[in-house]
Amino acid sequence: MYEDPRCPVVEEYETTGVEGIEKPLLLRQTRARYTFATFKDERLGGDGSKRAVNALRAALEQQKFVEYHRVLFDNQATVEASGGFTTDRLLKLAAQVPGLRGEAFDAAVRTMKYRAFVTASDRAFDMAGENISDWGTPSLLVDGHWLEGSLYGVAFDADLLGMMVTDLHRRPSRWESYYVPLGETLDAKREAEEAAQS
Repeated sequence: MYEDPRCPVVEEYETTGVEGIEKPLLLRQTRARYTFATFKDERLGGDGSKRAVNALRAALEQQKFVEYHRVLFDNQATVEASGGFTTDRLLKLAAQVPGLRGEAFDAAVRTMKYRAFVTASDRAFDMAGENISDWGTPSLLVDGHWLEGSLYGVAFDADLLGMMVTDLHRRPSRWESYYVPLGETLDAKREAEEAAQS
């Protein structure tokens, strides 16, 4: 998953589709790898994305990443409307995650302890693929395959995303035999509908 904490499209994804894999993540039945970008800081001003990524890394250290990640995105729109992810807001939101706040977490958030991680993650985002800069966030790889074209919509449907992740985990060959043809069919249908409307 490629995300910027301040991106409103990521917020939409995190409050719709990701619910399909959140429970398996918490139960450790599946794994997710996150690469965070901070380009919204440049576009909107401030350093809220960088501060949020640092706080997420601190939450990972406390084994509360998934829970804190959920809280940040449940509150993203409100936070953005009122000045963004500041140190104080990040700490207040962390109080909603039982067991997260403590001396180590608070110090890491206040001092930007994981600044090097933030920079490395941003660099990894830039190097993730030749088209990722055009796609923006969220961008998703499922078992090594980009969700693009008409298949991108799966990311915003909890049931479909959960089924796809489970299916590809059990039968990786289904990507070529089922999902690629499905994506091509859906793309062709969309193009035909757009042409008919022109």
